[in-house]
Amino acid sequence: MKTLEYTFTAPTSDIQHDLLTTMLGDLGFDSFMDDDCGLKAYRDADGRDDLAVEELLRMDALKGVHLLAVEEMPDKDWNEVWEASYNPVVVNERCRVRAPFHQPDSSFEFDLVIEPKMSFGTANHETTAQIITLMLETDFQGKDVLDMGSGTAVLAILAKKLGAARTVAIDNDEWAYNNAFTNVALNGIDDIQIVLGDAQSIGNQMFDVILANINRNILLRDMTYYVEAMRSQARIFFSGFYEEDLESIQTEAKRLGLRYVRHLSRNHWVAAEFEKP
Repeated sequence: MKTLEYTFTAPTSDIQHDLLTTMLGDLGFDSFMDDDCGLKAYRDADGRDDLAVEELLRMDALKGVHLLAVEEMPDKDWNEVWEASYNPVVVNERCRVRAPFHQPDSSFEFDLVIEPKMSFGTANHETTAQIITLMLETDFQGKDVLDMGSGTAVLAILAKKLGAARTVAIDNDEWAYNNAFTNVALNGIDDIQIVLGDAQSIGNQMFDVILANINRNILLRDMTYYVEAMRSQARIFFSGFYEEDLESIQTEAKRLGLRYVRHLSRNHWVAAEFEKP
């Protein structure tokens, strides 16, 4: 069977990247790889529909992404190609996030196994890595934790490894929901509650720590739900937005009674910590 390689310009954000790969997956693309040229997507030649791809790229949410080339590829092991492009990520020399095909390394305090499939959260992106950095400096022992917009559930998994008690992971994407079960099992954890839903799924539950690595608009829209679920002196970590968005996040957090603690910034991406007095 012939395999086609589509080369797209690099998406302008992680959110745009996830949207593009998800929608290409709906069109029959089954593997993706980032490189210096941009994003490469692969599919078999049967059922090829370039008009559908062109229509997809007309979406406002994918503005700036263009199809550069389509090439027929020689036969090869595409799983091997993906594996070769996926490297473990080390955060603060304490936490390593790797794929199942990487060998374990006991020299790290936390050696997490994540099979991303089409979910967000491998620590390759600045937002995930920065929240992990903040988490490693936080006391999770015996705390009830919510991972909101959990993606691969990497943050929920780390929270459990750090000693969290009741831990809930919520995501509204079915890919992420199913992927979370895989990753929880890969890490030998059996007591994370995985929920398919949005902020309203929190209900009347209360937490000591909330992790929300999503995006600016959703954080601002749903922050009220998060704050209502925070116990006194609870901590919340926001990420998924740019430096220029920090002021609006701080303004809304202050309006809802949160106290700014600190933030990290890398390549214009921010992770920020707040506390409920």
